[in-house]
Amino acid sequence: MHISTASNPEEHWDLEIKPGGKLFDLHLKDVWHYRDLLVLLVRRDFVSIYKQTILGPLWFFIQPIFTTAMYVFIFTNLAGISTEGIPPPLFYMAGITAWNYFADCLNKTSSTFRDNAHIFGKVYFPRLIMPLSVVISNLVRFGVQLLLFIAMIIYYMITGVHFGLNWHILLFPVIVALMGCMGLGFGMIISALTTKYRDLAFLVTFGVQLLMYSTTVTYPLSTALEKFPKYAWLIKYNPMTPVIETFRHGFLGSGSFSWQSLAFCACVTASVAIIGVIIFNRVEKKFVDTV
Repeated sequence: MHISTASNPEEHWDLEIKPGGKLFDLHLKDVWHYRDLLVLLVRRDFVSIYKQTILGPLWFFIQPIFTTAMYVFIFTNLAGISTEGIPPPLFYMAGITAWNYFADCLNKTSSTFRDNAHIFGKVYFPRLIMPLSVVISNLVRFGVQLLLFIAMIIYYMITGVHFGLNWHILLFPVIVALMGCMGLGFGMIISALTTKYRDLAFLVTFGVQLLMYSTTVTYPLSTALEKFPKYAWLIKYNPMTPVIETFRHGFLGSGSFSWQSLAFCACVTASVAIIGVIIFNRVEKKFVDTV
């Protein structure tokens, strides 16, 4: 939909809503005009997740702590996978913190049309606001888990463990932007496809979990290159691998940092985000007929 001001002074409406046919007519100005709605949706997403729960926001801490403990038991104690000299809880917490933000953005964005069909069919507003609100609201959860991760770093420092903190930690805002845009792009593409192919909704549920094991969340890239050289390229060229490796390298001094890998990740993320927004914009005009 395209909104423009009425040109005839004798007409009494404020806005004229008419179809827009341009491929790159993304209505980004409309998103800015509806920024107050974006803030309200972010607040709604944050409150509704833990409404009527006993522990409430404490689940932000409980989930990564229990997941980290499970990974330490399985991958370090049973499988004996190296963590490159980093205490296993810190190694896994770094991967979990980064991965959870990307996965949450992808999972929740991928169901945008299905979950909000009752709203989209009644009132006009830029539909792009819905997936954007998911990405921004997930930043709150990511921030809480990041504080938990930093608290663990401080604890280990106090106990005498030294980390190779380096200037690559300054790339942290870039890493967060890459994770959010990648999850947003893939999520919007899947959301557009699920308006016709509902099976994709079930595929995403366990597909994201399987995808995690093709990144370096539970093992370092060096181990994959050493033990599985034939298949390690799948892990190396997974766009989330440079993100997690850079995240670990900046905070802990471990990981395989590479400017080339990070640039590759940025190109993939930009491409996916642009394609996702375009597809989302095209599908939103007629999705009510198929949902």
